[in-house]
Amino acid sequence: MPRPLDPRLLDSCVEGVAATHQRLLEVVDSLTAEQFAAPSSLPGWNRTTLIGHLTMNAHSYLHLLTCAGKGEEGEQYPGGVEARNAGIEVAAKWSPEQATKELRKAVYMLEGAWAGATNATWNGTGTVVSGSVIAMHDVPFLRWRECVIHLTDLDVGIGYDQWPDFYVRLELERQKMAWAASHPMGLTQIPQAALKLNEKHRLAWLLQRADVEGLPKGPGL
Repeated sequence: MPRPLDPRLLDSCVEGVAATHQRLLEVVDSLTAEQFAAPSSLPGWNRTTLIGHLTMNAHSYLHLLTCAGKGEEGEQYPGGVEARNAGIEVAAKWSPEQATKELRKAVYMLEGAWAGATNATWNGTGTVVSGSVIAMHDVPFLRWRECVIHLTDLDVGIGYDQWPDFYVRLELERQKMAWAASHPMGLTQIPQAALKLNEKHRLAWLLQRADVEGLPKGPGL
């Protein structure tokens, strides 16, 4: 069951993701054509592909919100994973100018939809690509996650040590619950070696954005 609406948490996540959106746009505006074509830290993806993914992700959440506003339970990517991947493949061929324009447009369309959302819309639900059903008031956090982590994946010098403190606290709580739910009784605690790390390093390990000596890779997203 989706968690109930917490208006103050919603506002804080919208504020946080809006700031991260601005940082993302600033970074993308600064890239040269050669830098767009250079590899990101995600295997097989260059920076244009990753920027295209972030654009498609914004559109996917806008689609969910639009459906919820009509009282419908939408599917994040109509057509599922294949449709998602096809969209990213198309976006990967964008020129730097188009990639920048499309990202900015998608960001402001999504933020505009949030500004106009009613309480009923925020309490609506939709199905994300993993198959899970989420409440619309969870979308700003999920979008924040995408932007924070993929800013690091762009490999432009923004490491996990720069992740926003409030995002990290919220994400660690979610990851703690996910870890407990996915492990058998007696193994529901995050390993001690990970607990000894500072919060940002621990989260980076959990999300497979940092290695820790003596531990296997974290579970990832």
